[in-house]
Amino acid sequence: MKVWLNNKEVETDSITVSQFLEELLLPRYGIAVALDNKLLPQGQWSETLLYEGMRLVVIKAACGG
Repeated sequence: MKVWLNNKEVETDSITVSQFLEELLLPRYGIAVALDNKLLPQGQWSETLLYEGMRLVVIKAACGG
């Protein structure tokens, strides 16, 4: 299925948001995920199903000053 990640179309076989993030080798902590412009709490990643055309935004935390 094709989903959108940070405005780029991505092909995936993952079923949940959590599986998708693992497929992308993203860490479980230090990132935020928005689904259709709404923040998705980390506790819901494993129960939120992906669907064709879903729009996800992943933001990584950065340190600095």
